Amino acid sequence: MQGYTNVTADELREYMQTRNEQEYVLVDVRQLKEYTAGHIAGATLIPLGELSARMAELPCDRDVVFY
Repeated sequence: MQGYTNVTADELREYMQTRNEQEYVLVDVRQLKEYTAGHIAGATLIPLGELSARMAELPCDRDVVFY
């Protein structure tokens, strides 16, 4: 397991603006109803309660951003 970094919303915006979308994966850990109401474009929904069971779906060769 690699380390993690907490970032602010502004830092995430800058990160996303300075990288190709293929370099990272956005994971929305909220519930379906919240995700459906609005989410960051390109984000994948994996509710927090399902995260440990679905970790294999996440790439090992890119940054993974959870929100």
